[in-house]
Amino acid sequence: MPGDGTPPERLPLFAADPKPRRRRLWSGIIGVVIVAAAFGGIAGLIGGQLPGLVAAAVVGLPMLYVTLFAFRRRIWLEGTTLVIRTWGVRRVDLGTAPEVEVVVTDVRGTRTVGLLVNAGHRRRAVKLDLAVFSGTGGRELGPLELRRIADALLNNTDANGLVFSELLVAELRAEARGDAVAERPLYRLAAGAPSGRYLQRFPMQAVSRFVTTLD
Repeated sequence: MPGDGTPPERLPLFAADPKPRRRRLWSGIIGVVIVAAAFGGIAGLIGGQLPGLVAAAVVGLPMLYVTLFAFRRRIWLEGTTLVIRTWGVRRVDLGTAPEVEVVVTDVRGTRTVGLLVNAGHRRRAVKLDLAVFSGTGGRELGPLELRRIADALLNNTDANGLVFSELLVAELRAEARGDAVAERPLYRLAAGAPSGRYLQRFPMQAVSRFVTTLD
């Protein structure tokens, strides 16, 4: 019960099955090796062995860091607080975050819809993915996860969290009605983002206008 000293329930916001994650890790590492070897080989042909090794390291090490970072990243919801673990642990309270935006990223035709939550510390932000779409299909966080996030945002007056909560509730209603993926709010937001841009931000005002068009 709240207030009795019991820690809030931890709700994972990521796929718990380790096998697909390990496959993605090794696929990423193999890709890094191939790209680094290609750049190193070209530099080696031009400048010799040492420049080739340097070029491979310069290209490969940042890519390897990103791959390992993505593998280690975990995110949970504890009450209204997001807990993010990579190399360390960060906490962001959805109920008090000073700024929230919807963001859509587009990588080779795969669009991800998420929330960009300002953590309030030197304007560092945390991105919480809600759904990933490719073509007319995709996958979303489950109803329980979306409901808990909506509840956490509901009373955030600083960031007008009610607007984002209403967006997620509309998504849950569309799913409950059995609407096709392409008819649901998160997909419509993703489809409406301009093509050719890696990241598109939808601030509160834009999300509010979109929510008013929903049933």
